[in-house]
Amino acid sequence: MQVVSMTEARNNFKSIFDSVYYDNEEVIIHRKDRENVVMIPLDEYNSLKETDYLLRNPKNREVLLRSLKDARSGKVFQKDLIEI
Repeated sequence: MQVVSMTEARNNFKSIFDSVYYDNEEVIIHRKDRENVVMIPLDEYNSLKETDYLLRNPKNREVLLRSLKDARSGKVFQKDLIEI
């Protein structure tokens, strides 16, 4: 993860943008006496938002976490999809 000042971000926006986009690099833009900002690829942002949405509901979170636990312990089975 790269940390740059606001001035550096402004002066090198294209190279920083390319690093975020092509290298999947997260960049923190440090703003003096203000909140910092993180620049991430849109796909990563969308993934984070969806994960947050899915885990926000307690019942949904419980089902998903139980499913992950079952999968990791080998308690899975395969089913064929029926064609419609």
